[in-house]
Parts: sequence; C-alpha cells; structure tokens
Amino acid sequence: MRPFQHVRVDSAQAAVQAAAGARASSALQSPTQFLAGGTTLIDLMKLDVMRPQMLIDINALEGTRLGLIEADGSGLRLGALVRMADAAEHPAIRLDYPVIAQSLKFAASQQLRNMASLGGNVLQRTRCTYFRDVTYGACNKRNPGSGCAAMDGFNRPHAVLGASENCIATYPGDFAQALIALDASVDINGSRGRRTVPFATLHRQPANTPDLETTLAPGDIIMSFSVPARAWTRRSLYLKIRDRSSYEFALASAAVALDLQAGKVRDVSIALGGVATVPWRAREAEAVLKGKELDHGVLKAAAHAAFAGARTQEHNAFKVVLGKQTLIRALNEAAAMEI
Repeated sequence: MRPFQHVRVDSAQAAVQAAAGARASSALQSPTQFLAGGTTLIDLMKLDVMRPQMLIDINALEGTRLGLIEADGSGLRLGALVRMADAAEHPAIRLDYPVIAQSLKFAASQQLRNMASLGGNVLQRTRCTYFRDVTYGACNKRNPGSGCAAMDGFNRPHAVLGASENCIATYPGDFAQALIALDASVDINGSRGRRTVPFATLHRQPANTPDLETTLAPGDIIMSFSVPARAWTRRSLYLKIRDRSSYEFALASAAVALDLQAGKVRDVSIALGGVATVPWRAREAEAVLKGKELDHGVLKAAAHAAFAGARTQEHNAFKVVLGKQTLIRALNEAAAMEI
C-alpha cells in the first residue's frame, strides 16, 4: 500500500471542501477518496489498483441524517452511511421493501455487512481478475487505451449486457439492482452544490471510457437514497444465483417489483445483476409483461426480450440461459407472494 494522508471531517460540507480541487481522469488516479466502511477501497489500495493521496474519513457523519433510515407513507430514505446490516434488518424495509432487505442480506458476509455503508456499496468496483491484478497490463479501467485482457482470457464471470469492445467487466453489486427496480433517486453533494438525480443515471456503461464508471464529479459525495412508495414495493424480491450459497457474487440475479390486479400485470419493474456492466433495467421485458397474465409463454417472451441484446464471449454464453431462467423464477416467486 502506498503512503496517503488521512483526514477526518465532521460535516458533509467539510468533506466537500476537503475534496475540492480534485481532478482526475479515472478513479485509479483520483487524489482523494471518501472513507466509510472501506471494505472495497482498502482492498484495492492493498492491491495497488487504487492509489489515492488522501482519504477523507466521513464516519463521524453517521450521527447526522447520513446515518438515518426514514420510512413513512411517501416512501423510504436511506442515508449513505447506513450500514448494510442495519438496513437489511430494519422492520419497515423487510415488510414494505423486501427486495432491498434481500439484496443486502445476500451480499458479502455478516462482518462485512456490519461495516460497509450503503453509499460505498453502490460504488464498489468490479471483481474482474484483470482489473484487480496489476500484473495484467491490458485493462482499460486501470490504464485507458491499454486494451481488455478479459476478451481473450477467462471470461466466465463477465458481462453479456452493456459491454463494449473496450470492457466486459461485470458490475458486482446487489443493492443497486434493488434501487434501480424501485425507481430510486440519489442525493449528491459536491462542488456544484446539492442535486438529486435518478439512481438509474449514476452508473455509466463502459463504451469508449471504461475508466469512468459513474456520473459523479471528482469530490462528489452521495448523501442519501430515496425510494418512492408504490403499489409494487411490497410484492418485490431479489433472487441471486451464484456458485455457492454464501459470500459469493452473482452469476445472475433479478430484482423484481410487481403490481398485480385481477391476475394481470398492472405494472412491473425488473433489474438484472451479474450479467451486465452496470445495474441493468430490463425495460424491454417489462413492456412484454404489462397488461398480461403471467403464463409460461409470456414469461418466456419477457425473458427473451431481456437478453435480446446479449453479446457473449468464449466462456460466458451460459449466462444468457441462466439469466432467463433466473428472471422467470423471480417473477413466478413474486407473483406467489402473500402481501
């Protein structure tokens, strides 16, 4: 690990000011990083993948609204410093937003969930071996313009949706899929002031700039996430398929929120994980389902629509079949929920 400066702050504005002046072309070269749980950041610093010159410790802000869970009739607000374990076990979230509770419960180990913050979780970086091992020179995320070693390497865990010729790394998180599926928004503070944007706009597909993973500007800090109360939030779930049942990243996952009326789909929202370069909203599949009964033919058509744009590599073509089966199973389980 390289030398760095450690700075503690006691307000969001102080955090923004401490990060002021940061200019970076990629997260690897960013001179500052915010430190909360550190469960991803510290690992990447030890691996020499990330090399911040300054860590801005924001844990003192946990005593402010950044550390609060607030639920009422209008929806749910999650402070960015809420720990994953606290959100996963919160009674209101488990009852009214089960897809959120499940996406957090199925992520990492209990020890990591006790430490990791929600804000840090959505910003976790890919588990692509070629990104995390600096002995591989060809990684456009670490070294823009160097190529993508995964293209001709072992690419079983890699993305089939949202990939480009420059990067096929999979987004690794679970919680973000739940936020996408529930039409969440994210509150951000930074040098440009406070702003609220749809969570769906936070992550960037790799295209020609895989090193730019989000729409955050240098020094921006996530303050909170807001989820509107909708008819579908209680009939929601997160299904995660992985190589083992504990402490493993998804090969395919589906976050589903379903509004049924008289046996037909009045509204539905679907987000896919483990198969895409970013948290992936499957709007084509939603369009197939709306107004229909969830029979086998409709479910099969929706799954086909979700993966119609898939681009596979040598070792990951199985993800298309697995992803379709995961989506069909998730929709059937959501339809069978008692609410």
